[in-house]
Amino acid sequence: MGILTRGLQAGLKTTWTLSKVIFPITLLVVILQHTPVLPWVIDKIAPFMKLFGLSGDAAIPLVLGNAINLYAGIAGIISLDLSVKEVFIIAVMLSFSHNLFIETAVALKVGVKLWVVLLVRLGLAALSAIVINLVWQGGGEIAQYGLAPKSGMVPDGWFDIFMFGLQKASFGVLQFALVVIPLMIMIQYLKEKLYLQRASKKIEPFTKLLGIQPNASMTLISGLVIGLAFGAGVMIQAVQEDGVSKKDATLVFIFLVACHAVVEDTLIFLPLGIPILPLFLLRLVTAFVLTIVVSKLWQQAEARKRKEVWST
Repeated sequence: MGILTRGLQAGLKTTWTLSKVIFPITLLVVILQHTPVLPWVIDKIAPFMKLFGLSGDAAIPLVLGNAINLYAGIAGIISLDLSVKEVFIIAVMLSFSHNLFIETAVALKVGVKLWVVLLVRLGLAALSAIVINLVWQGGGEIAQYGLAPKSGMVPDGWFDIFMFGLQKASFGVLQFALVVIPLMIMIQYLKEKLYLQRASKKIEPFTKLLGIQPNASMTLISGLVIGLAFGAGVMIQAVQEDGVSKKDATLVFIFLVACHAVVEDTLIFLPLGIPILPLFLLRLVTAFVLTIVVSKLWQQAEARKRKEVWST
């Protein structure tokens, strides 16, 4: 019962923290939709967004997700009428590139160079969107956001607009609470039962496949389960205490950019009505392929340097 209580407390605390982001942003975006400001901005951005198969409106969740966090981006999504394909593309882009300022700071603290962080995160987001847009021809129907109210009604007057915004914001907080609270209970259980530490031992064969030394396994597993921002303390401590090299830290980061907080960052998209299994598989496959390729190129570069040293 102790773990359940502490997990529930953590879930409620997290829900309260997220509600302070989701609620006001959803309300603000709904209101701005009915002013000349947002339509003007969307109109200017729309030509650029077409490259990713998105309407101009989609710039809102992308900016919010990158500038603030994933939940802010989702708040932007549920305030808009977007197709399933658009929501899926935004979900993939934000999976690779969200909470850019905080998580970039974490990466720098771990020892990863700034240009690597930005190139990998923004590059994966842009490339994945372009590929999905070209390959997937379906998903044209309007996405249904779980418990969120349908937006078929047209608010008449500022009071109606404000009330409709309150309704959407409230449902947004509720539906994510239904995901976040059980999730935090599960994470609390994994932490207190030391399953994260045990799992780090089990994945050592995978770290070898990725070209990463076994002492980086704890950094990898903490980022996989908890995420870059939430797991920052564990990651930094593992790097410092386990003697993880800058090379391994960089490779771990590249892997985690594509696939971190793999449970949470996948499940929170569940209420948005998109297929989450392809989202999960896309992140996982991208993480393995990209990390292995970079590791092999790094090894070849090191081998060339050693040859140059021997020949001089």
